[in-house]
Amino acid sequence: MQKSALYLTMVIGLAAFSPALAQQQAQGAEAPAKDSAPESAAQPANAPVGEAAAETAPGTAEANPAEANPAEANPAEANPAASDTAAANPENANNIIPAVTVATARMAQIENRIPTSGTLVPRQEVQVYPQVSGFEVIEILVEAGDKVSAGQPLARLNDLTSKAQLAQAEAEFLRAKAGISQANSQVISTKAAAVEAASKLERAQRLQRSGNGTQASLDQAVSADALARASAASAEDGVAVAEAALAQAEAAREIAQINLDRTVIKAPVAGLVETRTTRLGAIAGSGGEPFFTIIANSQIEVAAEVIETALGALAPGDAALMRVAGVGEIAGKLRLVPATVSATTRLGIARVTLDDDPRLRTGLFASGWIVTDRRQAITVPASAVLEGANASVVQVVKDGVIETRPVKAGILWQDQREIVTGLNAGETVVARAGAFFSSGDRINPTTESLRSEVAATTTPAGAPQPDAADTAGTSPDDAPDVAATEASK
Repeated sequence: MQKSALYLTMVIGLAAFSPALAQQQAQGAEAPAKDSAPESAAQPANAPVGEAAAETAPGTAEANPAEANPAEANPAEANPAASDTAAANPENANNIIPAVTVATARMAQIENRIPTSGTLVPRQEVQVYPQVSGFEVIEILVEAGDKVSAGQPLARLNDLTSKAQLAQAEAEFLRAKAGISQANSQVISTKAAAVEAASKLERAQRLQRSGNGTQASLDQAVSADALARASAASAEDGVAVAEAALAQAEAAREIAQINLDRTVIKAPVAGLVETRTTRLGAIAGSGGEPFFTIIANSQIEVAAEVIETALGALAPGDAALMRVAGVGEIAGKLRLVPATVSATTRLGIARVTLDDDPRLRTGLFASGWIVTDRRQAITVPASAVLEGANASVVQVVKDGVIETRPVKAGILWQDQREIVTGLNAGETVVARAGAFFSSGDRINPTTESLRSEVAATTTPAGAPQPDAADTAGTSPDDAPDVAATEASK
């Protein structure tokens, strides 16, 4: 490599003076031509052409060999720059130290992210069916996309039949209530009759004991007393029957009222109306499609596909950042870790809850990252870490001397590699081309390449670019240094 650098230096030095050399050669060629012209004219007319040419050629060559090739006569004058360089420092060509881009290990925040993608779905869907059948839809109050509160009316059914049934139930309730009053009156009447019969029995018994009464009168009094007591017991049972009838009438009235209330279809939960399938004039039935579908609490999340090898790193509550089509970046959190993995796709379905945003719609595509870890760590450029057969290594630079050091590498984050062990913050490492060096090699550390890359990435798109004339203005004195630098690389 050093010999090649010396050779390139000499070639570029000679090339710098090639126009002067060409001019001197041209002048040397013209001088013998002029000298040979008189001799050619002095030859006899009958002289052979070949002899004249033979005599002329040696004369020309021997006339002035120094003028014919001035570069060979005085090499020092032909390449004064090379002579001065060699005289000034003859060991430069053998002691070229390559310039190598280096970087400093520093503390930085890194993240471990798992890529994912999926579709926006409701966290919980609520289907709304009519709870009475056979009634016509006469009014629709909401449409898909509307936000509703719990208990808000969504649609109305024809309620004429339900109102008539409620009126009938009200009448039955009033009649049952009146039956209780009638039963209570009957109880009072039978109790009075029982008291009277008991009193007649007692009088008949006294007369019988005194000998003034007959046995027939006594028997008649005993029968009347028994009948009165039975009638009183029956009247009390009638009250219980009337109370039961009242309870039944009251239940029927409540059912009629519920059926009437159900002719107004209401939202069971607050949320966002996702779909509406019913139409005016439709007949409510117990089967078929739901009239409305509501996203409970308007919560939309991502059914995110995650590769099976990354499932072990997931935990509920992990932060997520998803890019939703047509919306942009939306933050969220991992709610559910996949419980199963598809045997076909080898993917699991995780649920990522997103922050509330009115622009979110179910069915949109989303892709992004689930952040499983975020911490401060020592980092170096990813290109500085060399993967060996048994371990990872970095080329540490100290006082211009390289030391090959094994390290334990960690997370790769934004072109930076985490160094878990083996390197301290502030140490300098070879940022690129470290594989071409070994311990003990000397280098000239530089960070110009890294600065150029940063500047290139931050240059605006409309910024002017350098012209070829600006980059072609290298002087001949600078050419050997450029060539030596390129050769060392």
